[in-house]
Amino acid sequence: MGTAMLTLLGCGVVANQVLPKTKGNDTGWVLITFGWGIAVFAGVYAAYRTGGHLNPAVTLGLLANGSDMFAGTDQLPAIPATGGTVVTYLAGEMVGAFLGAVVVYLAYKRHFDQDAPGGIKLAVFSTGPEVRSYGWNFVTEVVGTFVLVFVVIMFGNTPSGLGPLAVAFLVVGIGMSLGGPTGYAINPARDLGPRIAHAVLPIKGKGSSDWGYSWVPVAGPIVGGVLAGLLAMAF
Repeated sequence: MGTAMLTLLGCGVVANQVLPKTKGNDTGWVLITFGWGIAVFAGVYAAYRTGGHLNPAVTLGLLANGSDMFAGTDQLPAIPATGGTVVTYLAGEMVGAFLGAVVVYLAYKRHFDQDAPGGIKLAVFSTGPEVRSYGWNFVTEVVGTFVLVFVVIMFGNTPSGLGPLAVAFLVVGIGMSLGGPTGYAINPARDLGPRIAHAVLPIKGKGSSDWGYSWVPVAGPIVGGVLAGLLAMAF
């Protein structure tokens, strides 16, 4: 449910910005970055009982860090990072990401029916580089996800009650500072689940799902998340 909420609101804000004849058409990058930040805020609350997991890169980063998936509270027990738990989280994140993207399509169905380049319609679902260079695009995703996971782990070591709000502003900051080259997937499920939805949905004039690029927003965030989890142990 958490990752479905993430992609529903996150892909939804992109749809509002890029699709023809929407109220938010062509309102700019700031709208998208804040929309994704609010999507994370809502998704973390929706997935609170799991520790707010929406992102395989965070899940694997915590595993590499040796942290529990959920540290626990007075009301809820901690959830250890066992193999079964990690597989369950990864599966839930992928399924949720796909379902949230399907609902975006339903909400914007008549706008997807309008004439627009296939790349514009794909952008609602998944990321793509402004300058295509797979190696450097991979580096960008590694760096952005490293920042996300490292700082999230540091949040867990501080006596702050900000919780999801702090993570939401972190995502806004990453989007504004590091999102320009690739659109900052920083989450394998957020990109792959909606890309699969784009491939299977009957979207008018949708064009290619750009599978040649699809490995970058999956592999880059995984590497960045694991590196962040490992390095965070030193702090």
